[in-house]
Amino acid sequence: SPDIDVLCLCTPSGLHTPHAILAVEHGKHVVVEKPMSLTLQEADILIDAVDKHQAIVSVISQIRLAPAVVEIRRALDEGAFGKLTMAELSMKYYRSAEYYASAGWRGTWAQDGGGALMNQGIHGIDVFRHLMGPVKSISAQVRTLIHDIEVEDSAVAAVEFSNGALGVITGSTSSYPGCPRRIEICGDQGSIVLEEDSILKWNLPIACKLPVGKGAENVPSSTPGAISNEAHVQHFVNMVEAINYGTPLLNDVRGGRLPLEIILGIYESSKTGQTIFLD
Repeated sequence: SPDIDVLCLCTPSGLHTPHAILAVEHGKHVVVEKPMSLTLQEADILIDAVDKHQAIVSVISQIRLAPAVVEIRRALDEGAFGKLTMAELSMKYYRSAEYYASAGWRGTWAQDGGGALMNQGIHGIDVFRHLMGPVKSISAQVRTLIHDIEVEDSAVAAVEFSNGALGVITGSTSSYPGCPRRIEICGDQGSIVLEEDSILKWNLPIACKLPVGKGAENVPSSTPGAISNEAHVQHFVNMVEAINYGTPLLNDVRGGRLPLEIILGIYESSKTGQTIFLD
């Protein structure tokens, strides 16, 4: 239809890439939910299609837009942490058997692409990488502990970042009743603790421009519907501005590929029992 300029893809994860490619081949721009692809090969095919057809494709990365994340990014850019040494991402969520039974694609490799990390955890991994930078190596263990699904409901990974810092990623849908997402970043000059979209601790030599110490309000650890749509609105506004005025996207397809590298590296490390090194 010539009346349609942009498609917003909220289809099952395994359909994101083929639907996005179909859209750009028909001259449409796209807003796609995460994960934009289930494999790096899929991601590269989509990137090539976007380049070929000169389409504007935005990948939803709503956590990056949270004021607390923006404030922590500012502190990192100003060097307030000193040398980064340690970081931890904890995503101990819970999803019921009814959640997985609610749609046939959930919990399958073919259409979900993974479990606690690829579906629920990809947003946390995206913002973790956004704050800490590229990952150099991964050593991980992935398990399915309580759910009758193909993919993982529990995962732990030790990572080394390219900046030399060491980190830990934990993700699950098996931790009843679920805990808020938590990110800790430490350096030799200071540290922070982020819980969901709230800064719990700010031990840095520069002042924080936001309230510190207030607990998280929107906690989707056990209830997906608790996720706010405020940042999605920012993505949609950004898409309109990108089309009309050439404004850079908040996150494009190359940015959408970055958390996939980490998640698929975790899967590969657990499968092979080897440390995986990322380019």
